[in-house]
Amino acid sequence: MIEIFAAAGGAASGSGSPMGFILSLLPWIGIFGIFWFLIFRPQMKKQKEHQERIGGLKKGDQVVTAGGLVGKVAKVDDTYVEIDLAKDVRVKAVKHTIGDIIPPGGKAAND
Repeated sequence: MIEIFAAAGGAASGSGSPMGFILSLLPWIGIFGIFWFLIFRPQMKKQKEHQERIGGLKKGDQVVTAGGLVGKVAKVDDTYVEIDLAKDVRVKAVKHTIGDIIPPGGKAAND
């Protein structure tokens, strides 16, 4: 089995031209381009929008955490957010675990 791979590798490397090498890379470059524009770029844009929304978080906003808890923001820090879930129930959450901000009088986007 090893002899087959060695013979194939020797035959391919001995008869290749620079143009043939470039042409063999074109499909891979095309696949990367498709992945970039259909998957990576939209995901980075969505992540950037989420970071901007979380950066603009203020007291009184109604939020949904990544764990599914719904509450009203009581205090905002650089790293943490205190959320009122019910009367006399306040939790401290990491700011980046906020999943969505519910607009006043509306429903969350992930409902």
